[in-house]
Amino acid sequence: MSSSLEYSSLESTSRWKNLPPPPGFSKTVTSTKGNSKAIAASSPTPEAYDQLKDKRAWDLAISPAKSLPMQFFMLYMSGSGVQIFSMGIIFMLLSSPFKNIAGMNEAFASFAPSASKSPKSLSTLTLQKLAYFACNLLTLGVGLWKCRSMGLLPTGTGDWLAFETRGLAPELSLL
Repeated sequence: MSSSLEYSSLESTSRWKNLPPPPGFSKTVTSTKGNSKAIAASSPTPEAYDQLKDKRAWDLAISPAKSLPMQFFMLYMSGSGVQIFSMGIIFMLLSSPFKNIAGMNEAFASFAPSASKSPKSLSTLTLQKLAYFACNLLTLGVGLWKCRSMGLLPTGTGDWLAFETRGLAPELSLL
């Protein structure tokens, strides 16, 4: 027993037939075989492609700053105690900026302009790389702030008592 479904019959009997098509939908098929100008206009120019790459490079440059609200929430939820969960989050916050900065040229190489001779050079996309560097430093600063608030950084005078020397007593009593 084989049954087949004919899709063309569904379109004429569908209860959704009277709905308008979605925005941007065109049921007509256009052919541009004989029109070479239409083909040239539809393909992107190298300048437009470079502008798109520049925009994507800026998106990558500020991506570390976009993740900061989630990292703040994770730090808040981890608490201020020294536990394995909070230490894992701190390790992630402190190591990811160094990994990102070390691989910065490779990350931006695909966004280099087409006229660039060396896409992995530090001088290509300089402003985007500086913004990326600053956003990663901001992430590192958040991690260090959390370490300070947990008491893991030696910031108080009591943390350095082992390195201080005691002076002589001002009086001497023989009794």
